[in-house]
Amino acid sequence: MSISAKIFKAYDIRGLSPQELDEEGAYCIGQAVVKFTGAKIVVVGRDMRTTSPEIFAGLARGINSMGADVVDIGLVTTPMLYFAAGNYDQFDAGIIVTASHNPSEYNGMKLCFGDVLPIGGNTGIYDIRDLALAGPYEPVVEPGNVSQLDIRADYLERLFRDVDVSQLSGLKLVIDTGNGMEGAIIDDVLGRIPGLTSEILYKDLDGSFPNHEANPLKEETLKDLQAKVLEMGANLGVAFDGDGDRVGLVDEEGQSIRGDIITALLASIVLKTAPGAAVLYDVRESMVLAEEIKQAGGRPVMTSVGHGLIKPHMRQEDAVFAGELSNHFYFRDFYGSESSDLVMLLIMKLIVESGRSLSELVTPLMRYHHSGEINSRVEDKDVVLAMLEQKYGPQTSNISRIDGVRMEFFNPSDSSGDWWFSVRASNTEPLLRLNLEAKDRVKMEQRRDELLEVIGGERS
Repeated sequence: MSISAKIFKAYDIRGLSPQELDEEGAYCIGQAVVKFTGAKIVVVGRDMRTTSPEIFAGLARGINSMGADVVDIGLVTTPMLYFAAGNYDQFDAGIIVTASHNPSEYNGMKLCFGDVLPIGGNTGIYDIRDLALAGPYEPVVEPGNVSQLDIRADYLERLFRDVDVSQLSGLKLVIDTGNGMEGAIIDDVLGRIPGLTSEILYKDLDGSFPNHEANPLKEETLKDLQAKVLEMGANLGVAFDGDGDRVGLVDEEGQSIRGDIITALLASIVLKTAPGAAVLYDVRESMVLAEEIKQAGGRPVMTSVGHGLIKPHMRQEDAVFAGELSNHFYFRDFYGSESSDLVMLLIMKLIVESGRSLSELVTPLMRYHHSGEINSRVEDKDVVLAMLEQKYGPQTSNISRIDGVRMEFFNPSDSSGDWWFSVRASNTEPLLRLNLEAKDRVKMEQRRDELLEVIGGERS
C-alpha cells in the first residue's frame, strides 16, 4: 500500500501516483472519509489521468466497506462535482479524483461536504489523513454499493438558467481545454449557443498532457491559444486547467488577462442583479478591485487565499461573488463554488452587451502596475515576516494580517507614490510569495527590488 502523509494539503490531496497514492491508499482514504463525515451516500467523480480509474476503484471500495454508498458520476470537471453535491439532496459528501493542473505523474482528490463546503486544512482534511494512515479498518457487515448517475443534462440546465444564449450569437471564440476534463463537456456547452463560431484546441482527454501543461496561469501554456485567436480574428480566447475549475482569458489582441482584472469584470456583471452585495477578493489583488466593486454598487471585502477559506467567508458575508488572482472564481448562485463555464458565458455576454472588445473593457482597469507573484525560497518564513513588519509597519496604519501581511501606503501629497505589498507563506513549501502594486511603474519596480532584498532567499 502507498499512502504518504505529505499528500494531504491545506486545500486538497495531491501527490505522485502510484508512489505516494495508489489504489490501496485510496481505499484507506475512502474509509477515513466515511469515519470522519459519517456519510451514508458519497458522490464521486474523476478526471482523465491514467491512474484515476484505479484510484476511484480503491476509494469506492473503501467507502463501501464502511457501509456507505457511492454514486459514480463518471468523468467530470471539478465544478460538475460541486454541482452534483449541491444540486441533489441525498449526498453527504463529494469527492473528485484529480490532481488539477499538476503534471501527469500526479493524482489526488478534492473533497467537500454535502453542502459543498470544502474539506480542507481547517475543516477536517488532516483528521482524514490521520484516520487513513491508521487504517485499514475492519469492513462492516453490510457494505454499501456503487450506482451511476448522469448529471450532464441537469448541469447544463443550471448553467444556462441565468444566461440568454440568443445574446451570445455572432461571436468568434477559441478554447483550449489542454487535454483536460473540460473537453468532456465543452461541445455540449457551445452547442447551446446559436450563431457561434468556435474552434477548440486539444479537446481529447489525455492524462499525459501531450501538448502542454493544463495550467492557464503559465504564460507559456497560452501560446497556441493566443496564436489561434489572432489567426481567426476571434473576440475571445479561453483556457481551462486540467480539472476545469480555473479559467484564463485572452483578448482579441492575443493578450492574457490577469485574474484580478477578470474579477473586476465579473463583479460589474453579477452586481447588476445583486446591488449592495459583498464581493470578495484576495490579499494579492489590485487596488482597482475595491474601486470597481464600489463603483458597481457592491461592498468590497478582502479575504485570505484559497478556496478552503474563501468559500466559508462567502457564506459569512453572503457574498454574491469572489475571485482570486489564481483564476478561481466563485458564485453564490452556483453553491458558492467555482464555475469556469459560467465565467466564459458571462464574459461573452459582457462583450456583446457593451458593444466593446475585451481589450477595450480591460484597458481602463489597468491603471496600476502589478508585480505578479514572486516566490522566494526562505527557510525561516516567520522571521522574515517579522522583519517586514518591523521595517514597514511604522510607516502605515493600513495593515492586514488575515493571510501573511498586507500593508498599504498612501501619500496625500502625491498619489503617484501610493502602493501596497502582500507577503504570505506557502502552505506546503518553504516559500514566501510577494505581490505588490503601485500607481507608478518605476515606484513598483523600486519597491519590488527593495522588498526582495529584505526577503532574501532564492527565487523559485
